[in-house]
Amino acid sequence: MSQKAEFIQDLSLPAIAAPMFLISGPRLVIECCKNGIVGTFPALNQRTSEGFEEWLIEIKSELKKFEEETGKKPAPFGVNLIVHPTNPRLEADVKLCIKHKVPLVITSLGAVSMVVNAIHSYGGLVFHDIIKKRHAEKAAEAGVDGLILVSAGAGGHAGNINPISLVAEVKKMFDKTIILSGCISTGRDIATAMQMGADLAYMGTRFINTEESKAPEEYRKMIIEAGASDVVYTAAISGVHANFLAASLKAAGISEEDLKKDHKIDFGKELDTEAKAWKTIWSAGQGVTTIDNVLPVAQLIADLKAEFIAAIKDQSSLLERFPND
Repeated sequence: MSQKAEFIQDLSLPAIAAPMFLISGPRLVIECCKNGIVGTFPALNQRTSEGFEEWLIEIKSELKKFEEETGKKPAPFGVNLIVHPTNPRLEADVKLCIKHKVPLVITSLGAVSMVVNAIHSYGGLVFHDIIKKRHAEKAAEAGVDGLILVSAGAGGHAGNINPISLVAEVKKMFDKTIILSGCISTGRDIATAMQMGADLAYMGTRFINTEESKAPEEYRKMIIEAGASDVVYTAAISGVHANFLAASLKAAGISEEDLKKDHKIDFGKELDTEAKAWKTIWSAGQGVTTIDNVLPVAQLIADLKAEFIAAIKDQSSLLERFPND
């Protein structure tokens, strides 16, 4: 019996729009799901659990309306929960996920069997972020349904392991759904992730530059102008290594010496919380190198699908050159 997530076969493209802090909201999630890929958002993008529930109701009602009007089943949506003692809302937000039967829950900073069991109680799935094999093993023990492999070059809190190596290593010990994150911005990149052995591609930075994201125009413009070398990997912003746009770091007055530190630096009152820091200092992955526009989600997904199909056809043509005699 397959242990892969069943919803994959119903998607228009094997992709998840990653939950991005301060960027993902109902509008982005709804448009992703309507167009056949999984849309997600962090619960903490709403300041309160009451606000979080309002977003859940909005997303569910809009997707139900879409299905009734078109006869098409939208892709499932997901919520990102920070499973860590520093998140005082975890218990309340888990209860809301149960109440509204959120199809997919993405856990970060800790895989706890209690949370997994709670989501499984109504048939929901749990995918967990990992950056190394040890984290994957712990998450597997907790009973998660999928692992999100955050490889080198990904936006946000990324790892530093090459995606080819990370996928190969995790596949040896985990036979459920594998989702690959890191520099995936085109349909060809999605096809490449499948070739590596992933079941789904996890795309964040590419969806910052959509009309439905909550990103300010200056952020989108900076992504268009950036290349891979303009992305800086540092622990100075939150105490955990993450990738940020160099131009935003410079604008915030952060020095080269600060960026070398392996702990969070003191920003002063203006940026004294992580939320304030991330609102001013913008994260992105090395996939910025292929992003040169801002599109509506529907058009982006259509373009990604066309690129994905073209890439698969290119790969299949190799069989004629290298037949299996």
